[in-house]
Amino acid sequence: MRLSDATLSRLPATIARPRYDRSAAKVGMVHLGVGAFHRVHQAVYADDLLAAGHMDWAICGASLRSPDTSQALDPQDGLYTLGVRSGAGDELRVIGALKRTLVAPRDPAALLAAMTDPAVRIVSLTVTEKGYCHDPATGELDEAHADIAADLATPERPRSAPGLLVEALRLRRAAGFAPFTVLCCDNLPANGETVGRVTRRLARLRDADLGAYVEGDVAFPSTMVDRIAPATTDADRAFVAARLGMEDAWPVMAEPFSQWVVEDHFPAGRPPFEAVGVEMVADVAPFEHMKLRLLNGAHSSLAYLGYLAGCETIAETMARAPFARLVERLQDEEMTPTLHVPPGTDIAAYKHALRDRFRNPALRHRTWQIAMDGSQKLPQRLLAAARERLAAGADIRFIALGVAGWMRYVTGIDEAGGPIDVRDPLAARLRAAADGAGRDPHRLAEALLGVRDIFGVDLPADPRFKAVVSAHLASLLARGAAATVAAVVA
Repeated sequence: MRLSDATLSRLPATIARPRYDRSAAKVGMVHLGVGAFHRVHQAVYADDLLAAGHMDWAICGASLRSPDTSQALDPQDGLYTLGVRSGAGDELRVIGALKRTLVAPRDPAALLAAMTDPAVRIVSLTVTEKGYCHDPATGELDEAHADIAADLATPERPRSAPGLLVEALRLRRAAGFAPFTVLCCDNLPANGETVGRVTRRLARLRDADLGAYVEGDVAFPSTMVDRIAPATTDADRAFVAARLGMEDAWPVMAEPFSQWVVEDHFPAGRPPFEAVGVEMVADVAPFEHMKLRLLNGAHSSLAYLGYLAGCETIAETMARAPFARLVERLQDEEMTPTLHVPPGTDIAAYKHALRDRFRNPALRHRTWQIAMDGSQKLPQRLLAAARERLAAGADIRFIALGVAGWMRYVTGIDEAGGPIDVRDPLAARLRAAADGAGRDPHRLAEALLGVRDIFGVDLPADPRFKAVVSAHLASLLARGAAATVAAVVA
């Protein structure tokens, strides 16, 4: 038996499920990138809105690459299980906010039609940092990107997220419909500004008049999103099936904590997000910097160094005292001084809560999963703070250790001499640079710092940055991650 509208009534009474009429819910948001994070985060807030009687805000989700999510959820009428895991146990809830799932490569016209529907007033995205076809070092559109070139050649069949936004906005304008608001929910610096910049540039490349329209009429509010969502495993599926008494092809797992901070700029209208726990603010930047540097910066450092030290998960890494101490010192000594803490925020309590979240034994968040796409993540998670610290003449030893951990990781060879499955859009280029440099730490650092897409031109030219990163890398190559971390935090 499979989870679906027809089988909802047969769930055990202990399983929370939609108590509203799903057939009466109307799609008001289209979401690009209907992966695990969206389904543990934004879709849950939408489910809460529907439960509160705001029935115009169901979601049409779209996958931009793989049909896997659609194939899993279509037979389930878009229903799926959210498992919230903590040391106190597991709570399961069936989410009903997804009314429809589409696959862009299979039927781009259907997705464009959904985005052009005048009832849709928000198009949101979680397509990961690499999905915006931008240069992470500058935040500008990568005009040489293969998907952007394809979208300029055949704009009616867009492949990229920016291409879909531009074509749908063009179609809405031609039909006389108001533009939707573009709501980025990815970990990009000033994510609304960044997505607005790349979308406006692509629109201008297509047509100057279209570019002026997107510039003047389309809103791109910034957001900060936070919830840890490990990849679903077969063991998770088996656990959920046993609890539900029926199959769910793609449940999702998450921690109890969830936060969403949104810039309140929605000319086309929005649901009462604040009624379901969303923080609507005038300026997201202080929240974004706090989260990117204290959570994501620490997370990436733990992922690379923990993986190299043989730790499968973040919780396992945090169970080693030197790594836990690294997080404390990175957050307290180097990241916190760069922040403008939002008024009313207890920063010490926030950091303490982050460390507890990292230690959550029930949440098997794999170091390898977090290590993916590091070339797209380092600029905002570690390098931005490094620049500020260097400009102030301040120490960056802990930030630099995370950067050196990434350099050691992307060589593709672990400490036992085995292969590392490096998943990154620049993986081939990084491996070629590493192979050319060999195990000489100074040559290796020099080669990887030469990737301007990541480091720009300023950091490779700063002798302080090069020296401390090279020294950490030399230790990682000679002594290993565990001994290096222990020595640095001692």
